[in-house]
Amino acid sequence: MSKKNNTAGVLAGLLAGAAAGVILGMLYAPEEGKETRKKIKEKAGDLKDQAKNKYGEVSEKVKDQYGNISSTFKDTASNVAHTVKDGYDKYKDQIVSKTADVVKNVETELNDLK
Repeated sequence: MSKKNNTAGVLAGLLAGAAAGVILGMLYAPEEGKETRKKIKEKAGDLKDQAKNKYGEVSEKVKDQYGNISSTFKDTASNVAHTVKDGYDKYKDQIVSKTADVVKNVETELNDLK
């Protein structure tokens, strides 16, 4: 979770630094204010588009990882359930068999006592 926060923080810092650098560079450029504002607006739009693209990429990666983890968890849970059921069936059959043997032995003992 902290790795995701660090990545988001680094990405935000890079975008903020790039935006600040572009704005300062344009403000100190020897052009008219109207032209400078136009360039700032265009660069802001470019940065916005870049941020959307990065968000989309990161979002897709997170969705893929969630799908992979979810699938792996489901497979593992299914395997555990089958293993437990198989073990239960195996021991149940053994217990039934042993119980039948004990009942048979008790009946034999009772018949011998008569």
